[in-house]
Amino acid sequence: MKTRLIPPFLTRSRSIKEPILPFCSTPNNNPIKPTSKTQSFEHPKPLNLKTEKPISQDPILTQTHLTKLILSHKNYPKSALQHFKWATRKGVVSENTIGENNMITEARVLFSEIVRLQILYDCATVRVMIRGCLKEGNVVDAVQYFWDAKENGIELDAITYSTAIYAVCKKSDTISACALLNEMKEKGWFPSEGTYTNVIGACVKQRCMVDALRLKDEMVSNGVRMNLVVATILMKGYCVKGDLDSALNLFETIVKDGLCPNKITYSVLIEGCCNTGDVKKGFELYTRMKNEGIKPNVYNVNSLIIAFFEGGLIDEAKKLFEEAVETGVANVFTYNNLILWLCKADKVDEACGVLDKMSKDGISPTIVSYNNMILGHCRSGNMDEALDLFNALQERGFKANVITYSILIDGYFRKGKSVEALAVFDRMVDLGFLPSDYTFNIVINGLCKVGQTSEANLMLKKVVERGFNPTCMTYNSIIDGFVKEGDINSALAVYTDMHEAGVSPNVVTYTSLIHGFCKCKNMDLALKMRNEMRTKGLELDVVSYGALINGFCKVRDIRRAREIFNELYEVGLYPNTAIYNSMISGFRDIDNIEEAVDFHKKMVNEGILCDLPTYTTLIDGLLKAGKIVSASDLYTEMLAKNIVPDDIMYTVLVNGLCNKGQLENARKILEEMDKKSMVPNVVIYNSLIGGYFREGKLQEAFKLHDEMLDRGLVPDDRTYDILVTGKVKGVDSMREGSV
Repeated sequence: MKTRLIPPFLTRSRSIKEPILPFCSTPNNNPIKPTSKTQSFEHPKPLNLKTEKPISQDPILTQTHLTKLILSHKNYPKSALQHFKWATRKGVVSENTIGENNMITEARVLFSEIVRLQILYDCATVRVMIRGCLKEGNVVDAVQYFWDAKENGIELDAITYSTAIYAVCKKSDTISACALLNEMKEKGWFPSEGTYTNVIGACVKQRCMVDALRLKDEMVSNGVRMNLVVATILMKGYCVKGDLDSALNLFETIVKDGLCPNKITYSVLIEGCCNTGDVKKGFELYTRMKNEGIKPNVYNVNSLIIAFFEGGLIDEAKKLFEEAVETGVANVFTYNNLILWLCKADKVDEACGVLDKMSKDGISPTIVSYNNMILGHCRSGNMDEALDLFNALQERGFKANVITYSILIDGYFRKGKSVEALAVFDRMVDLGFLPSDYTFNIVINGLCKVGQTSEANLMLKKVVERGFNPTCMTYNSIIDGFVKEGDINSALAVYTDMHEAGVSPNVVTYTSLIHGFCKCKNMDLALKMRNEMRTKGLELDVVSYGALINGFCKVRDIRRAREIFNELYEVGLYPNTAIYNSMISGFRDIDNIEEAVDFHKKMVNEGILCDLPTYTTLIDGLLKAGKIVSASDLYTEMLAKNIVPDDIMYTVLVNGLCNKGQLENARKILEEMDKKSMVPNVVIYNSLIGGYFREGKLQEAFKLHDEMLDRGLVPDDRTYDILVTGKVKGVDSMREGSV
């Protein structure tokens, strides 16, 4: 093959540049003195290939000796290159020798001198440099050596192209990989199976499945059978896209074609099944894998255990865990996963048992193990147990970390104990721990949840000055906190701060603000927020629609509420229980109980769950409309569904029955409450007292007043209006009962 003289521009700025030793200096910086005015240098005597014994026949000279010989000529590149080429032709040394001996730095220096002196070299030298760079993980330089050689006219063969394609695939540069593959075909070179495999793999990594499948078909059409590596890569690509069916179909196809899936193939499919929620299929593959004599690894087991828990199949998860322990596959992550998910499932006692078993089985617990247990106690509301375990960490040889403190802080906030939560936070800071963004978000969100949103907002401003980068979730917590406190102006101020900080609002942000404006009955601004949301390309979700529907129902604009309800279906969403409850309440409030009942029927037909508020609203409306039998039937239906009445439901029943003169039935409701050890509220007593007054049974009315006092209830103004003046006014039982 012809070689070409390297032009000087090869050393321009875009070429690979490495520090070059001065050519006129030796490694110890002692100058080599020229022997004549022409600056000639004294070279080591070159090997006489005609008269001297070939290195390959000399048992003393190995590749190591040859490498040392070549490197001894590094200040004389031409001689070194001649030695290397001769040794390569004779089979003494391979092109990988430089990479294998970790001498790429010396090779760079030598190559730079070859280029500088315009010494002839060929594509084999280019491959040496590419492979050397790849050996040290320097993909960028490896690719650049190829591009420089190609651009400057070096004749490159098919092997060099394949080597370069391998390098660009390592860089995940699918465009260059496909382009080089096409160049190979244009030159009449047929890409090898390995080259196709590399490019297909790169395409899958970049999620270019169309290109990957096209190359697979091209490879097969050229007579190259699809190998297991390509098949597994394509299965991985399908799984990443969420197309599990295509992955499984390909799996069955290669089995029929005689390919034997290996551990990697099964692992890819099991992971794909777990990620798409088809844990039963994943376990089926796991069983098939074992039956074929392939031992599953701990990653397979852990993926399946997590997927079983996510699917609510707790018994299956525990059974697989026991099997993993018996077979010796389980590791510390397996135990920790089980502990975590048992704690999430509120099975803290079982989780404690797993922690004890862990030590007995010879697996040393980690701080993660104890963090999971502390989390379990916090989630179950048992802060004393959580604190005891936290305090025992040091005795057990562990040191709490930021995550430990964050879990404890979150636990206290969930219990509404902000003082204790902040005390733990202060203790963490005093001990020198740097709170993470996760910790700050817990504290800010916790303060908002317990009604201390102003304190949360003040804290946010302080920590931002210390370098904390608030996320959208951080701002959402504060905005939602102010909305729930009825302070819409402060919520809007935080919304403005959010924009100024360069944080883009999301659907949750706008939904909170819409809810806030609906709460203060400013529907125009609520709609303005909806329009702004759409302008920014954000689609309303079910919660957003629900906030608007509830808002219009509250202001008794049932026409607009129905329009938005219908729009929900038009955009491909479906109403939930809360939205139906809003519509039913809206029709109840305008005394249109017939429409409310129709919506209830529609709700049932669509399979939407009716909850306590659904029944409470309907019964309240039916009683007001005088439909006592229908109300009674609904109440019976509710009890049959094991839905337990609360204070509001009992208030609705008593008030509705009293208003319709059903005092005896109302009194029975009071007795039912007594049996359940529920203390009636003032509104219930007022309804009964008023009912007896209307019937002229003053003695019964005053008797109920005394009963109120005996129960420790304080009569209100309405009670004395009835007793003193005899005025009996109708009340909104649901509103009064919820106070």
